[in-house]
Amino acid sequence: MQLRLFVLIFVFAFHSLYGFSTEPLRADQKQPADYVNPFLGTDFFGHTFPGASLPYAMVHLSPDVDTKGWTYCAGYVYSGTSIMGFSHTHWSGVGMTNGGDVLLMPVTGRKLQIVPGPQNNPDEGYRSRFSHEDETASPGYYSVLLKDYNIKAELTATQRAGFHRYTFPKTNNAKIILDLGHQIGDMSSEEDSHLKIVDNNRIEGEKSAGLGKVYFVAEFSKPFRYYGTFDASYVTPESGGSIFPYKNEEKGNKIGAFVTFETEESEQVLVKVGISYTSVEGARKNLHAEIQDWDFDKVKNNARQIWNDELSKITIDGATADQKEIFYTSLYHSFLAQYISQDADGKYFGSDGKIHVADGYNFYGSFSCWDTYRSQHPLLTLTAPEHVNDFIKSIVAKVENYKWLPAQHFLNVFGEAMVGDHLIPVIVDAYMKGFRDYDINTLYNAMRKKALENPKPPVPENAGRSGLDFYKTLGYTPVDKVTESVPNTLELAYDDWCIAQMARELGKNDDYQLFIKRAHNYSNLWDSETQFMRPKNTDGTWLPPLGTNKQEIVKAGDHSYYKYFDPLLVGRRPNRYYTESNAWQYIWSVQHDIQGLIDLFGGNKPFIEKLDQFFEMSAVITPPKYVGVVGTIGQYVHGNQPSHHVAYLYNYAGQPWKTQNRVRQVCEELYRSGPGGLCGNEDMGSLSSWYVLSAMGFYAVTPGNPVYTIGSPLFGEARINLGNGKYFMIKAVNNSKENKYIQSATLNGKPFERTWITQKEITGGGELIFQMASTPNMKWGTGKEAVPPSMSKK
Repeated sequence: MQLRLFVLIFVFAFHSLYGFSTEPLRADQKQPADYVNPFLGTDFFGHTFPGASLPYAMVHLSPDVDTKGWTYCAGYVYSGTSIMGFSHTHWSGVGMTNGGDVLLMPVTGRKLQIVPGPQNNPDEGYRSRFSHEDETASPGYYSVLLKDYNIKAELTATQRAGFHRYTFPKTNNAKIILDLGHQIGDMSSEEDSHLKIVDNNRIEGEKSAGLGKVYFVAEFSKPFRYYGTFDASYVTPESGGSIFPYKNEEKGNKIGAFVTFETEESEQVLVKVGISYTSVEGARKNLHAEIQDWDFDKVKNNARQIWNDELSKITIDGATADQKEIFYTSLYHSFLAQYISQDADGKYFGSDGKIHVADGYNFYGSFSCWDTYRSQHPLLTLTAPEHVNDFIKSIVAKVENYKWLPAQHFLNVFGEAMVGDHLIPVIVDAYMKGFRDYDINTLYNAMRKKALENPKPPVPENAGRSGLDFYKTLGYTPVDKVTESVPNTLELAYDDWCIAQMARELGKNDDYQLFIKRAHNYSNLWDSETQFMRPKNTDGTWLPPLGTNKQEIVKAGDHSYYKYFDPLLVGRRPNRYYTESNAWQYIWSVQHDIQGLIDLFGGNKPFIEKLDQFFEMSAVITPPKYVGVVGTIGQYVHGNQPSHHVAYLYNYAGQPWKTQNRVRQVCEELYRSGPGGLCGNEDMGSLSSWYVLSAMGFYAVTPGNPVYTIGSPLFGEARINLGNGKYFMIKAVNNSKENKYIQSATLNGKPFERTWITQKEITGGGELIFQMASTPNMKWGTGKEAVPPSMSKK
């Protein structure tokens, strides 16, 4: 009896200490999925989509309102007034126009339209007007009323299959159009698409697109009354049309199929579509493995449960309704943005053009790593540890298939990527945090080889590090030879630092010495006179200042560049010498050695003066204007990744209260609820994961170093579910909009004076408590041991 009483008291005390509720969930109590707004980021240029998908999925089934131009990278924008149909592939927040594969559109009426028609005149095609009043979305579900046809369209999904439910009016002319010519953007393919109407309720085939082939199998719940194909790129001289009734097979670039039905009032016709990147047979297996029957609500409810389980990995309290929407939608976007590419049987299309099998792991075909290495991958090491080894195993497979380490890529298509070599920090960050269930020797050798050698055929030249020969001989990449030469140098120096960390872990001391030396290469572009990382020519001279000169473009063979150095110029490719940013925004991109950067400035005082000026100066840049310069606080640009760590740099210079102020400012001013709530491209979870980490109170300034830098917690409580019954709680006592400054802190009951915390301290479980107030405590976090670690020692 005494033992049972002790256990009960212990359990009650444990749950009370860490804030866990022992009460069952009430029927009227909101679940995490209830706070998610899939429309958040669909206005302006967030480039998110509101449709149905699961975390870590292949299918992302969503409505498209248009497909032409950068505005429609995700196919949907909130300002749209008509819908073209519902396609099965979309990228979350990228600045790349691609996807929109295998579109379905339900319609009614005598006339059969085979093109969508323009937004400004939907009657010219099969698209339909809609109203946001008749549109809803939640994790794993989307619905809308197609007003022109009085059809309710509903969407849900599994990992590899989309499920459509169309509620028709009473009509003799119900139709569903399958359009393989539909494509977001203009990534055309030299190969034709192909489809076949197999029987009275199934269509299958392949869509050829810019990033490869998408195979599909579509099954219909109701037998076809009539059917046929079309080719929108061809008009027969006899009929003057492009429709082929009762033809059961078609091949071409703008092809599709139509099927018709007679329907009663409110009759539902369902369509389930499996996709694959390997074969029609793979798509069929995926469909039958994941949707065995016609129970739409079962699939929808299962999707919601999966999302609730994922979103429950972090719970928050002491947040407003708007903050909960922003936080849980950010978490939703963070989990959404890593896409599997293998079939249910493990088969995937490799970078060598062959079919391989992922044995015992999920294969991820795409890594938008210039965006995601900074915050999304570090976040997932805390919230999705069960997936991290699979990410790295996927990179191992790519190296084995391609015989080279790729950079940023989508669907295993490797080409010219963003600046830097940023699969390296993804790998090293995971390894340094203890995720090691993969062949590290293969990866290390590939990283080392790419850092030292140019690729040899059949690997294309542009798969290597840009300007590598100059970087090795000069210690920098010169502006008169290499596009975006300054960030290329800075980011390769950081990548080399990451390789050095791995070399040290593996006991390769000679390699460590080589790469740690190269990690200092950023300093070769430091100009002490202007206090910028400045473009430098091959002969060692600085690019001359703009002064009173008129900017010109210098042509040097195939290379071109701006003639004069202007710290406020972003410019345009291929002439620019910074990547989507200017000198003000790129001066801070020395994530691995902030102390070394402070030393170049001459100490904390001039460093802080420059940092203060950065946040306080005008947001205006030198023309031409650039679409990525959005979400501004002075020259700080939260809409683009190079600025994302900068608010945390005051911690390194002894003024952490300024970090607390600026981080809160970014969280509160540049993240908002509703469709327009993102200040820039979501970039595959990049913007959202920044918010999730920062709202909890910390951020990964230096991926590859298993520590996080402290900011200012946004909520009263945030609890991370670490699995295996372990939790990490962050509490902010006396927290409010005004009370953003840390007065003191404890970690598991002991005084905590550092402005950084380790991965091990978080994943070990426990409680980090901050005491908050409205005025800064200029002593907390300023001691010698309080400063986050850098390559250089203070």
